[in-house]
Amino acid sequence: MTEPGSVTIEQLDGDGVRAALPALAEILRDSVANGASVGFMEWNTQADFESFWHGIAAEVAVERVLLFVARDESGIVGTAQLHPVGKPNQPHRAEIAKVLVHSQARRRGIGEALMRAAEAAALALGRDLLVLDTDEGGAARRLYSRLGWTEVGTIPRYALMPDGRDCGSTFFYKELG
Repeated sequence: MTEPGSVTIEQLDGDGVRAALPALAEILRDSVANGASVGFMEWNTQADFESFWHGIAAEVAVERVLLFVARDESGIVGTAQLHPVGKPNQPHRAEIAKVLVHSQARRRGIGEALMRAAEAAALALGRDLLVLDTDEGGAARRLYSRLGWTEVGTIPRYALMPDGRDCGSTFFYKELG
């Protein structure tokens, strides 16, 4: 059991992802409900969120994705993914995806802890160049800048917000080591 007020970061295997599916689906649902542009719309259902995580569990099981979760006394409250690029000409690169923290657990350093765990895992895999993209207007931009990521630029209308409005995506990279 996690101590009250403390947060632990752990990496899940495929079985762990499947066991955590209700909590992971809730974090995704909460993120979308709070306006995060993370690939889903307001009209997506619980089944859509669960289906997404089933797919991630399969990718984790074959080591194409590393999944990190943040856990406090209430359970899983955050998640981040590391996607090592599988192309032969990019053995040094990985992508960060779906850094999500439940709205009830924000402003506690959980996003930063998840990012640091993903960065450490990338280095352990020999991946020293990371990339990510985020909603141009989201609070995550401040986090990434504070953690030493370099903003490359924004592509307008790259995606949609959950309510259907256009959303630009800002791209970042970070060289590790």
